[in-house]
Amino acid sequence: MTTNKIRVLIVDDQDMVRQGLRVILKHEADLQVVGAAANGQQAVELTEQLSPNVVLMDLKMPMMNGIQATRAIIEKFPQTRVVVLTTFSADEWVFDALRAGACGYLLKDSDSADIVRAIRGAVNGEAMIDPSVAGHVLEEFNRLAANTPSMNFTAQAANLPPIEPLTERELAVLQHLANGKSNHEIAETLFLSEGTVKNYVSTIMSKLQANDRTQAAILALKRGLAKLE
Repeated sequence: MTTNKIRVLIVDDQDMVRQGLRVILKHEADLQVVGAAANGQQAVELTEQLSPNVVLMDLKMPMMNGIQATRAIIEKFPQTRVVVLTTFSADEWVFDALRAGACGYLLKDSDSADIVRAIRGAVNGEAMIDPSVAGHVLEEFNRLAANTPSMNFTAQAANLPPIEPLTERELAVLQHLANGKSNHEIAETLFLSEGTVKNYVSTIMSKLQANDRTQAAILALKRGLAKLE
């Protein structure tokens, strides 16, 4: 039986990085690099031409940056997943990438195994977030809530449509999800099977009316259902 490979588009303005990622991914039997782009504009064009399943997206690039490209790709090709590769864990653009629709956030010095795992997780609806990046994102949510009255999440929650209440166990899973943990990590922490966690995540996303784990995390924070740990 032939297994369809995960089609990957690499986007980075540095040729050395693009080549390095090609080397890493070519050794994975289930992955196929279908192209590479040097800026965001090329990324959008090649996404249309090549229909990748996952785009590995740099953030700081000429012509069109990774935030703009991510937003354009998600809007035009909602089935395509974008995994961001950034240089600095404190890069403020990471928060904007989350809002633009990216579903994974790794640092460029991540282990090759983590990059591969993030690609595979992306097509399965999982978000792999580097701990330092996840911390920055959640701190930014908290900062906005505390320091910007017009963007206070408590006030926003009052304007959000009502949802079906979450059970105590679902809230526990959601807390870990919002902190960037994978299903495997949540399962180990809560002493559940990974399949059970996957079912909880599916139910949580349905109740929150979220399209993916990243959106679920955002909505959880806006509604006050999860907080930074």
